Amino acid sequence: MYRIQEVIDDARLLKSKDMEILIDRLVVSDDKLLKSRLADSVETAFFEGHDVCRLKVYVSEKPEVVEFSKRFEADGITFEEPSDMMFNFNNPVGACPVCEGFGKVLGIDESLVVPDKSLSVYEGAVVCWKGEVMGEWLRDFIKSSAKHDFPIHRAYYDLTDQEKELLWHGAGDVHGIDDFFKHVESNLYKIQYRVMLARYRGKTVCPSCKGSRLKPTALYVKVGGKGIAALVTMPINELKSFFDRLELNEADTVIAKRLLTEINSRLQFLLDVGLGYLTLDRLSSTLSGGESQRISLATSLGSSLVGSLYILDEPSIGLHSRDTGMLIKVLKQLQAIGNTVVVVEHDEDIIRAADYIIDIGPDAGRLGGEVVYQGPVADLQKESDSYTVRYLTGEEQIEVPARTRPWNQYIEIKGARKNNLKNIDVKFPLRVMTVVTGVSGSGKSSLVRDIFYEGVKRMLDDAPPSVECSSISGDIRQVKAIEFVDQNSIGKSSRSNPVTYIGAYDEIRKLFADQPLSKQMGYTPAWFSFNKEGGRCEECKGEGKITVEMQFMADITLECEVCHGKRFKPEVLEVEYHGISIYDMLDMTVNQAIEFLAKKKDGQARKVVKKLRPLQEVGLGYIKLGQTSSTLSGGENQRVKLAYYLGQEKQERTLFVFDEPTTGLHFHDIKTLLKAFNALIDKGHTVVIIEHHPDVIKCADYIIDLGPEGGNAGGYVVCTGAPKDIVACKQSYTGKYLKEKL
Repeated sequence: MYRIQEVIDDARLLKSKDMEILIDRLVVSDDKLLKSRLADSVETAFFEGHDVCRLKVYVSEKPEVVEFSKRFEADGITFEEPSDMMFNFNNPVGACPVCEGFGKVLGIDESLVVPDKSLSVYEGAVVCWKGEVMGEWLRDFIKSSAKHDFPIHRAYYDLTDQEKELLWHGAGDVHGIDDFFKHVESNLYKIQYRVMLARYRGKTVCPSCKGSRLKPTALYVKVGGKGIAALVTMPINELKSFFDRLELNEADTVIAKRLLTEINSRLQFLLDVGLGYLTLDRLSSTLSGGESQRISLATSLGSSLVGSLYILDEPSIGLHSRDTGMLIKVLKQLQAIGNTVVVVEHDEDIIRAADYIIDIGPDAGRLGGEVVYQGPVADLQKESDSYTVRYLTGEEQIEVPARTRPWNQYIEIKGARKNNLKNIDVKFPLRVMTVVTGVSGSGKSSLVRDIFYEGVKRMLDDAPPSVECSSISGDIRQVKAIEFVDQNSIGKSSRSNPVTYIGAYDEIRKLFADQPLSKQMGYTPAWFSFNKEGGRCEECKGEGKITVEMQFMADITLECEVCHGKRFKPEVLEVEYHGISIYDMLDMTVNQAIEFLAKKKDGQARKVVKKLRPLQEVGLGYIKLGQTSSTLSGGENQRVKLAYYLGQEKQERTLFVFDEPTTGLHFHDIKTLLKAFNALIDKGHTVVIIEHHPDVIKCADYIIDLGPEGGNAGGYVVCTGAPKDIVACKQSYTGKYLKEKL
């Protein structure tokens, strides 16, 4: 025993590492103050010992030592005190320090190293181990991995996680792919090694957090045996089952009672709007417009507001007929608790479920803008000016084709297994209309866009089909090109417009350049372009408006004071064709322009009409020639692209892939769209459509129905064939709803 001052004065004692401070000595007795004194002494011991204290109990000469700790540590690891921020990858407290919460880092991309996952290691799945020199790594791996029973003849996609771990990271004397690239990095002074490293670099899963985006401390915490990373990767329907079955001890049950109520109610709302197949870690950028809108709807349900006005813009986007029923139920729930729900919609089921409908028309563009019907669905009368009413009463309808087109040539996908696809084989017929359908999340986009389109595109470019399937075969030589027609904007510039996209503006500029005044003044077609110097207004650079940047506030757009929004110089606007200037022409709708020019006798006017006609054929006669592409909807963008392909005179046989082309379309527009699809097929092209709309599905020559459910319960081929074959399949949700249409 030493006094503290003695220790301070003795340098030798001060250096001792196993010295303990004695706080108090007590003898067990009946003294009432004993407990209070013990509590004070223990608190002092914890303070001086940095949250650790020892209690030595003397019953005999040799004491029994009991150690107490308030430190958050175990197995030599010191943990952080948990907080809600620790489980948030958007906060520095919880984000993985390596990837900073992104889940991915720049490293060696698995899809580049192993492009064809149907090959085995022995067959050359690891492409960086090819050649005489690099092949030595493959031979060394095959030889040394035998000790670990590594299956060198098994396809890469069939390897277990442990086997992939060995292949990539090695073990002991087994050198994996990571060791190979460390060797490459150590030789970067050689140009060939720098080129090789660049070839295989890409975004890859963070090696530290394995894509969870959280720091290791957060992943140690488990509820019901599962960490937060495991929970957010479960589909919502499975996650709901997990929380329903969760059993906690008495203390944890009290703590979690309120939290579990909130968690379960929020998960139930997502299930109610048909999103049970999504996972909570799904990136918002990968969600469709309909999915995003339904998540917002679930949020609204969770808020339990009363007396609110909800306005929804086409919430049925991307929904199968089965899921539309769930959506209607949710909207009626909102209304039943005292809210007003206004829905902008074309879906027949939602229109029929409405209490009151307001129909705007009768046509589009300048011929629309009037209320042609308002009232309950039950009061619909025949012989109405409203297209909607005529379709709902059955006066007009989209006819079922008399027969399906026969086919004998096809492209076949074997072993498709991206995302939730279950190693399926699918045939895509050529020169007919194929519709790929199924409930939301069944794997349609994964099959058509990610495997079929990307694979065929790469093969047409003479590149290996580095997509997640075993093979792509069939009559690929019968296809000369493939186009994916989505709803992305046709142009990013404010100057882009539909007539420029389809090539009609070139002919319009030539028309005005042919006028006598143009020839007299020396105006070429370029003078009638607002993209080039010459005829355009230089104050606004042909924009027609000037944007004033307001720094910290929203920018202000003002009409150009020089040209007053007409985009051209006054002298150019003096050139007229039968009384109209270039500005007047661009201000016309497609229908007006065709009507005006069709009466004229000159050949150049006929050329303009010929270029504009496809826009009219796809139902876009109401848009203005000079309308900025940024003002077009997704469905309009898609139809402008379709018009471009219809207008091609000498076009090689093309395979067109359309992603939900009926989005935002009325029954009448769909009828027009189907005529355009048939026109493409009549020219010898092939049309493949991802679609839910029963009126399109019933007109297909061949249907591929995926499902039966979304998420993990999907990814199978439920049935294939003509519409009557799908109706005959009892397992098909599509067949159930298609039966009414046939």
